[in-house]
Amino acid sequence: MPYAWSPIGKPCEVTAYSHSRRLNVLGFLSRAGKLIYHTTTEPVTTETVIEAFDHFVAQKASDTFAVVVLDNASMHRSKTFRRKIVEWMSHRVYLVYLSAYSPELNLIEILWRQMKYVWLPLSAYLSFDRLYDEVHRLLGGYGTDCAINFE
Repeated sequence: MPYAWSPIGKPCEVTAYSHSRRLNVLGFLSRAGKLIYHTTTEPVTTETVIEAFDHFVAQKASDTFAVVVLDNASMHRSKTFRRKIVEWMSHRVYLVYLSAYSPELNLIEILWRQMKYVWLPLSAYLSFDRLYDEVHRLLGGYGTDCAINFE
C-alpha cells in the first residue's frame, strides 16, 4: 500500500481486509520497452512461472534471442523449472540468475516499484476489482500510455 498526503483533519482512509485476494504479476521487460506479462490470483508456484515462460516463448519472435534475468526464488531453482530450461534454450531463450539479494539489478523491479508507488492511483485500493482493472490498464498501456526510459 503506498502512502498519501492529506489535509489536516481529513485523513485518507482505505478499508483494510485481513484476507483480501492477491493479484500476482509476472513479467518480461525488454530494454526497448516491450512488456509481456502474466497475471494470476492464485499463489505463484513453479507451475505458474513455467506457464508464464511458455507464454513468453510463444509470443517472442522466433528469430530473436532473449536473455531473461531471474532472481533466486525457489520456483526458479526447482527441478521442474530446471527441466524446462533446455526446451526454452531451443527457442533462443537463455536464463541468467542474479546474485543473491540484488533485486535492484533486475529492470522489471523498477517497473513494479513505479507501478505500485507512482502510477497506481490510491483509488485502485478501494476494491479488488478496481485494483485488478487498474493494474491491467497500466500493464496494457505500458510503452504507449506510460513507460520507463532505461537509457
